[in-house]
Amino acid sequence: MVTFGGDCHKRNHTLVAVDENGLPLGELRVAATPDGHVEALDWARRWPERRWALENCRHLSRGLERDLLTAGEVVVQVSPKLMGTARRSGREPGKSDSIDAVAVARAALREKHLPVAQLEGRAREMKLLVDYREDLIGSGLEFKIASSGAFMSWSQV
Repeated sequence: MVTFGGDCHKRNHTLVAVDENGLPLGELRVAATPDGHVEALDWARRWPERRWALENCRHLSRGLERDLLTAGEVVVQVSPKLMGTARRSGREPGKSDSIDAVAVARAALREKHLPVAQLEGRAREMKLLVDYREDLIGSGLEFKIASSGAFMSWSQV
């Protein structure tokens, strides 16, 4: 499974994919906008087994977290306290969003019982309704295909 660590800022997010051993597999920087979040999801889909780890900075990570959850992704919340040691040990002079994103992902690998993010309130209700609607549409389409196939075979007799 691939874990994506995110270093979220007001204008952009730096995301790093790491393997089970914490070794970086790829990096992406996106705008902190819905379009940027879609770009991140498109990039992440190359790894079918994945989860996201976001530092629990609600005012900075809330939009990305909500968009990931709405898309059906698994997101864990990492307390900033858990990354302090990893950041200090991996820090080079200057600021590095990549190092911070890797630290978030590695903290998620190390800590097995992190809180799993969930949609709340109206956003959760809307997600459930949209999922239910898609299930109904899918089953209706399956019924139409099955019944048209039966009709075709019966009319050919």
